[in-house]
Amino acid sequence: MELIKKKGKFIQLHPAQILVIGFAVLILLGTLLLMLPISTYEEGRGLRFVDALFEATSAVCVTGLAVVDTGTTFTIFGQLVMLFLVQIGGWGFMTIGIFMFIILGKKIGLKERLLLQDSLNLFTLSGVVKLVSKIIMITLIVEITGALIL
Repeated sequence: MELIKKKGKFIQLHPAQILVIGFAVLILLGTLLLMLPISTYEEGRGLRFVDALFEATSAVCVTGLAVVDTGTTFTIFGQLVMLFLVQIGGWGFMTIGIFMFIILGKKIGLKERLLLQDSLNLFTLSGVVKLVSKIIMITLIVEITGALIL
């Protein structure tokens, strides 16, 4: 469990709470990036807050809904933000976090395994790290193959 300091005391967060907070932070970050003027082709302004929030939430939750035409509204920067949000939403940010641990050669502790188990709705902790590696590798192979075909 993660500890957060609150007025001199530490409070414990359940893995589900960490996941919800993580999704909220990711959506808020995506919203703010989509509101930047550099994200859209409109002169000197980005998306309105509500539209940016909807786009970011839809991208992270991979629903595919959109209030604007992604191809004509967003600049390359805005499209990369959307791609980033969809990719993290599709893999799950815990999967990406664990993959970063693997790349950096860090030990994956019980806390991280519990978070991953909770985010992937697994019943057991065994093979969680191997599953993450397989998810990332298969996704990359399929995406690269698709990009080469296009």
